[in-house]
Amino acid sequence: MTSVQGTAVDIPTEDGVADAYLAHPGDGLPRPAVLLFQDAFGLRPQLRSMADRIAEVGYTVLVPNVFYRHGRAPIFELPDFIDPGARPEIFERIVPVMRALTPELAMRDAGAYLGWLAERPEAADGPVALTGYCMGARLSLLTAGTYPDRVAAAAGFHGGRLATDAPDSPHLVAGRITAELYFGHADGDPSLPPEQIERLATALTEAGVRHRWEVYDGAPHGFTQADTASYHREGDERHWAALLDLFKRTF
Repeated sequence: MTSVQGTAVDIPTEDGVADAYLAHPGDGLPRPAVLLFQDAFGLRPQLRSMADRIAEVGYTVLVPNVFYRHGRAPIFELPDFIDPGARPEIFERIVPVMRALTPELAMRDAGAYLGWLAERPEAADGPVALTGYCMGARLSLLTAGTYPDRVAAAAGFHGGRLATDAPDSPHLVAGRITAELYFGHADGDPSLPPEQIERLATALTEAGVRHRWEVYDGAPHGFTQADTASYHREGDERHWAALLDLFKRTF
């Protein structure tokens, strides 16, 4: 394992400044870059820890606060252990902020994040990898299709609403994707029913996208997040193995 340096950074966007967390090996040498998209709870210690773990194996990792239009992270007052079942008011605050981040705004921001990484000395030249969690899985898929020349690999875990009937559904970008994709779906996830899994897989297959997907048995929506009641250790460990394997193959 490599020593990791983590710092708070600011990224100029067309609509303001996004605060973010940058983690990279302590030697400062340029490394392949990874853009990590948050879940709905936002940029917090759990996501910084995940970025550090990826950086430990030799990557430069950026975790932007995608809700920056609503303020610097933390946007929401969250307990150290998040249990929405016990605190339903948490989502009452989060859902309107999530809905305000339209695909158009999110992809405009993604261009800023990718452009910023391309200028950083800690990031190696060439395309980046993406990984996203919950709503971040949707952003990962959209970014892979919106910036195909910049993305070599993209992963998504316990993503929701990936292949809906909406005209801006993420699966509709499949025809523009050149990256290799991996999805780890939560078991029985109400935000990603079987028909959406099938629709996404069909779209990717018909577009000739290199991809693999798995349903993690017994793992609920949010299974990678150790600071929540949804955490599922077996699913999380499986996620890490699949994610790092994807990065190793594509970089």
